[in-house]
Amino acid sequence: MLPRFPLAGILLALVACAGEAQTVQAPPAQTQPSMQTAEPAAAPAIDAKPASLPSGKDRRRAAKLFLAATKLFEAEEFEEAMKGFQQAAALDPTNANYGLSANLARSHAVTALIEAAAKARLRSDRNSARDALAHALELDPDNIQVTQHIYELGDDALLAQPKPIYDRDEGSNGEPVALAPTSGVHSFHVRTDQRQVIQQVFKAFGLTAIIDESVHSQQTRLDMDDASFAEATRVICQLTKSFYVPLDPHRALVARDTPENRQQFVRQDLETVYLPGLSSTDLTDLGTMAKNLFDVRQSVVQPSTGTITIRAPAQTLAAFNATIRGLVDGQSQVLLEVRLIQIAHTSTRNTGVQPPQQVTAFNVYAEEQSILNANQSLVQQIISSGLAAPGDTLAILGILLASGQVSSSIFSNGIALFGGGLTQSALAPGSMSANFNLNSSDSRELDQMELRLGDGEASTMRLGTRYPIQTSSFSSLSGSIPNIPGLTGAGSSSSLASLLSSLSSSVPNVPQVEYQDLGLTLKATPKVMRNNDVALTIDMKIVALSGSSANGNPILDNQAYTGVVTMRQGEAAILLSDLSKQESRAISGVPGLSEIPGLNNVTGNDTQKNYSSLLVVITPHVIRGTQAAGHSPMMRIEKSATAR
Repeated sequence: MLPRFPLAGILLALVACAGEAQTVQAPPAQTQPSMQTAEPAAAPAIDAKPASLPSGKDRRRAAKLFLAATKLFEAEEFEEAMKGFQQAAALDPTNANYGLSANLARSHAVTALIEAAAKARLRSDRNSARDALAHALELDPDNIQVTQHIYELGDDALLAQPKPIYDRDEGSNGEPVALAPTSGVHSFHVRTDQRQVIQQVFKAFGLTAIIDESVHSQQTRLDMDDASFAEATRVICQLTKSFYVPLDPHRALVARDTPENRQQFVRQDLETVYLPGLSSTDLTDLGTMAKNLFDVRQSVVQPSTGTITIRAPAQTLAAFNATIRGLVDGQSQVLLEVRLIQIAHTSTRNTGVQPPQQVTAFNVYAEEQSILNANQSLVQQIISSGLAAPGDTLAILGILLASGQVSSSIFSNGIALFGGGLTQSALAPGSMSANFNLNSSDSRELDQMELRLGDGEASTMRLGTRYPIQTSSFSSLSGSIPNIPGLTGAGSSSSLASLLSSLSSSVPNVPQVEYQDLGLTLKATPKVMRNNDVALTIDMKIVALSGSSANGNPILDNQAYTGVVTMRQGEAAILLSDLSKQESRAISGVPGLSEIPGLNNVTGNDTQKNYSSLLVVITPHVIRGTQAAGHSPMMRIEKSATAR
């Protein structure tokens, strides 16, 4: 049976991994679901004894299953890990760690499914969101977060019922006046003046025509068979060059068709069009289009509320609304997932043997006499104390060196003797060292952002700091103390006037500071193609300080990239930039020998490598594609042979 303390350590590591797993960022449109921890079962009574204890074989098997499930948990396979923990808990019910780990894995699995459903809901993929929430409900039927997300998904389905934006009448005040002619068709064969013809046509359909004085009393002839009200009124308006305006369901005002009469008699409707999310420039362009294209004389654009208020006839408003509806519904939307990964690596290696760099050769007798002559008082004390005989120079020299009163660098690392007598010499090599040092470090920074853009809309992301650069500074009015007449010396008033003019001509330089963006500036513009591919225009710029300056101003290092890449939705575009790269190598050894292949690896090598890279991953998702609906279907025309 395995001891308890390794399992406790593994459980602590598992809880730490669970804490890291909870830091995953959820989409901005959803609330981060909190971790639901199942309540532990009631503890058994102290006096109660288990019915049967698990065997040693079951405990060993449960421990193996627990270790395998822990690896699955670290690989973020929470559902498989939960099954392994449950099997271990079934084999060894006495170990409470197995049950707690199963509850923790279930909580993480449910949280991952909720996050997947939230992302699918943001992409308007309701089927995937519904499947993920249903699976989460199977794992944890009592989870309140899953139930809440299911309710929200149902609300989205109700709100997504097809209903045109500009056909809603909740915000309208009153209904437009419309005529109520009788049904059926009538035939007309009359020859009389225009006013009588108009009255007979309207009277035939149960309506009363009030004719304005601008309609002429000219003779005209009307011959029509089986005409409806719309057909008859269209003909008489063209025949008499007039138009009619409904006054109530049974009466209409008929006047001559002139701009003045239309401005006077045609009823003007007031409508406020709400266009949230559009910029001030787009709203201004729509207001200009309403005036120039639809001849709307009264329109007010309010960028703060995102509205356009128009006063125009009902037909003009209908045409304007149809145009706006086509512009709004014909714009696709793209969700860009941007990940910024910065990788930095530092490696320092110092290995090999560093041989002595210098060798000292000297005469032993001359060196001994030099040391003895320089320390005569100490030599007399050694001889008088009886530590050495008067002629025993080697013993006296050894006592001096051992006492620490005399030091010499040639004896610190040992010596090699050769020769004899007065010509005996020695070699003192330098220090020798062996190095086995390796330092390596890697770091990574990860930032993740999600941007929702319209078709052709540009977005700029900046990551870094704003660095102040001084472009000008203060300067004094004059280079030296001026000579003021009457104060620093004798003078007259004319001299004061000349001094004042010279000082007033000197204008001080006011300090000015310009802020420069340092770091990464990324601009992305997506364009949805007809087959739902995304053409992504990328402008990337990296600005950093170079470490040098010119005339007191720092010099900036710029790296820029501009390109267009076309890819399918869901594919990723990867940009890689080397921010910095440095490498140095130093060899310490004997000249000539250290350069021989094979020996240069034995001698001292000091190698340093530093590099930093930036990785940008951009993944587009088309969450609203209307390109297929905005184009007419393709037609194929086949030639057919004519039968003879």
